[in-house]
Amino acid sequence: MNALLSFRGMISFRALFGGLLGLFFALFLVACDNKTPTEQKTSAEKTTQTTEPSEEKVVRFYNWNNYIARETVKRFEDTYRIRLLEDYFSDHEEMLAKLAAGATGYDVMVPTGNVVETLIKQGTIQPIDKSRLKNLPQLNPAFLNMWFDPENKYSVPYGYSLTIIGFNAEKIAELGLPTDTWALIFEPQHLEKIKGKITVMDSQRELFAAALRYLGYSVNDDDEKHLQEARDLILRAKPYWAAFNASSYIKELASGDIWVAHGYSCDMFQAAQDAAAAKRPFTIASGLPKEGAVLAIDNMVIHKGAPHLDLAYDLIDFLIDKQSTAEFSNLTGSGSVNQESMEMIIPEVRNNKAVFPDAEILERLEMLKDYSSEKRRLLNRLWTEIKAN
Repeated sequence: MNALLSFRGMISFRALFGGLLGLFFALFLVACDNKTPTEQKTSAEKTTQTTEPSEEKVVRFYNWNNYIARETVKRFEDTYRIRLLEDYFSDHEEMLAKLAAGATGYDVMVPTGNVVETLIKQGTIQPIDKSRLKNLPQLNPAFLNMWFDPENKYSVPYGYSLTIIGFNAEKIAELGLPTDTWALIFEPQHLEKIKGKITVMDSQRELFAAALRYLGYSVNDDDEKHLQEARDLILRAKPYWAAFNASSYIKELASGDIWVAHGYSCDMFQAAQDAAAAKRPFTIASGLPKEGAVLAIDNMVIHKGAPHLDLAYDLIDFLIDKQSTAEFSNLTGSGSVNQESMEMIIPEVRNNKAVFPDAEILERLEMLKDYSSEKRRLLNRLWTEIKAN
């Protein structure tokens, strides 16, 4: 795990007039309470809105799509007799833009390490009171005291994933294409065989990270010349891609609409499960590029204006418990951060190297770190050029 370390009463009145006045005031409060933020699901397939009921205990969770086990949600709601209201993002740029635009009402959010660092600098999140988290000792020390939040003053590890290649195993074998290299998504000699059947992430950092690693650079390389090389590599491959996609590639891969996807390991796990459940005549497999890839350690943080602070702590503590983290791995294909949960994780998941990478794989993984404001502007400009061409 060394690489890891380098690596959410009635008011009564005696007088009739007083009673009417109290009723009016109560109705006024209910109307105001209902004016809370709406929950908007940002997946490409569906957008939903949920308004918080005025007399219902709730906690608001801003999380990646498909990044919590439904069984865990039900147990949490039944245990605390409250409702977990979920809002989803498909990329960190989307999350940060929404928060920068003034989105409020969230209790617990799930950013990756480099974004935790950004949120701390921005003053968007509040310190964690560790005395309120009885399950904290269950966590694997390898995921604590990371570079982005020493001593875990603001964050609690939630889970982790890799950014890899998912593919239709039968189709790619038939075409004789390699699945252990980023060349599959960047080299025209391979892409011409799968033109229009491949998607890449609609995320500037993730896509640039893959290009940089393929070129032999770090995922955090901020040299302008190297970033321009990565832009040119992306532009050369772009005509062969079906889309930039950060949300619906699970469904498209599982249905056979696409044959290759650049995305998160937990999403490839879900696509494989969905294809099997639908009895598709193919299987979805995962490829770990030999050049290296991104390791994302996701964390729970509490928004500075969390309206349900007590329940936020209840949610965090519940989600890091060994049963919840085992469900997280078994049902979403994400890595568990709880060292006591491993015996509860089924063998086919525990032995899946895209979920629990071994030491050799870990040596090839890097975590994204935040760029300086100057380098972010450079990357934004290069990303605009990619999207415009």
